Amino acid sequence: MTFTLYPAIDLKGGQVVRLKRGEMDQATVYADDPAGQAASFAAAGFAWVHVVDLDGAFAGRPANAAAVKAILGAVPGLPVQLGGGIRDMKTAGAWLEAGVARIILGSAAVKDPDFARAACKAFPGRVALGLDARDGFVATEGWAETSDVTARDLALRFADAGAAAIVFTDIARDGMLSGVNLELTADLARAVPIPVIASGGLAAVGDIVALKATGAGIAGAILGRALYDGRVEPAAALAAALA
Repeated sequence: MTFTLYPAIDLKGGQVVRLKRGEMDQATVYADDPAGQAASFAAAGFAWVHVVDLDGAFAGRPANAAAVKAILGAVPGLPVQLGGGIRDMKTAGAWLEAGVARIILGSAAVKDPDFARAACKAFPGRVALGLDARDGFVATEGWAETSDVTARDLALRFADAGAAAIVFTDIARDGMLSGVNLELTADLARAVPIPVIASGGLAAVGDIVALKATGAGIAGAILGRALYDGRVEPAAALAAALA
């Protein structure tokens, strides 16, 4: 199985930021040119880019549309997966029509599973589920609320829905450079037939090696703060993913 790396562009107020554990008041601004950031990732050799509309996740509707469209225009050959504020079929369809390769449904998977299932069916291969867990339980509304559903149970509910991937984030580790949660991520990957992408805490190239070494068939990983801080060099990360 190919292991894919997804450099992340988190958008807040049109700027590229990284949060700590999803706290909006813990944002570090890394760039004010999202399109330029995406172009640099493309030039580095990444095969995808992962974009999150943070404001949209809280608002429940797209809030950084201009920045996302600028990214799409800057890297026409680089597939973009987008999450944040996609809560209905109209929004989902509009983003896919605009050129987004894959949308990520997070809160909707918990709060409106019928919509999430319908989207998977309507747009085969182009809908991923974003399962963001705090102490194992799925969080929603930009991580402001925590549900009573575990990530594993929710993933199993969607095992037959036709989702293209699951992006699994351990909120406690996100932006903290504390290493990925190998145990939970591997457990999820073994539990469902859907490809699982690890997110949250990746701090070094060794984390990529460790994810692959679980033998669970983890499909890839999101690269965030470690990439922006220079702790992980793109060439070394890509070499590890291909090894």
